[in-house]
Amino acid sequence: MREDVVIEVRNLTFRYPFTEKPALKDINLEIRKGEFVGILGPCGAGKTTLCLTLNGIIPNMVQGFIEGEVRVMGMDTRKVPTREIAKYVGMVFDNPEYQLSQMTVEEEVALGLGSLGVPRDEMIKRVREVLKIVGLEGLEKRSPFELSGGQQQRLAIAAALAMMPTVLVLDEPTSNLDPIGKQEVYATVRKLNEERGMTIVMADHEVEFMAAFADRLIVMDKGEIVLNGPPVEVFKHVDLLESIGLRVPQVTELA
Repeated sequence: MREDVVIEVRNLTFRYPFTEKPALKDINLEIRKGEFVGILGPCGAGKTTLCLTLNGIIPNMVQGFIEGEVRVMGMDTRKVPTREIAKYVGMVFDNPEYQLSQMTVEEEVALGLGSLGVPRDEMIKRVREVLKIVGLEGLEKRSPFELSGGQQQRLAIAAALAMMPTVLVLDEPTSNLDPIGKQEVYATVRKLNEERGMTIVMADHEVEFMAAFADRLIVMDKGEIVLNGPPVEVFKHVDLLESIGLRVPQVTELA
């Protein structure tokens, strides 16, 4: 792996148990440090499955038939425990409630740190820092389940950030949010990438946001990568994108 490559996927094929068709077919991909990579595609394209391979959930926690390899910071995800990979790759899912379980906001953020054995003083410092980053300072004692959808998703992001990962993977983090909640999450993700240089891999349906902020777009269909490049190049393939149900942003069409 080159020094600037944080995740490398080589010849990856994955099929879930009791299914005939692979969810991923011959995926080859590199994620470089500091990149914002957007993953687009219709439902069933393989976006979520690909995200789950990037932090070792597949194949370590979700079983299936797998060929090829995924390397995170040079580590083969088939040979390294998921908890070790989680130090480098944080994961945020589409429904924040699935990730929230504690009585207060601060306890939610501290949960993963406790499992890593982080000293209490350092834990308090990190909790305070990440809540400020995502704009939830002052809500430390609030129940996570009293927050709005956008706030809950930002809390899930904060919990992932507290682990100080190199890469943050977000699987359709705005799919269950109203427009205000979506904007809150987008602003947070953009800030992490632009101001803090965090590597972002984000699967989403919001084409306009991806067009504006992603460095590179990966378009998937039926488990395969059909396009991979800068947004301005990807959106030139209007017929292909429309054939798989993706709308080209209006600004791109006018250009």
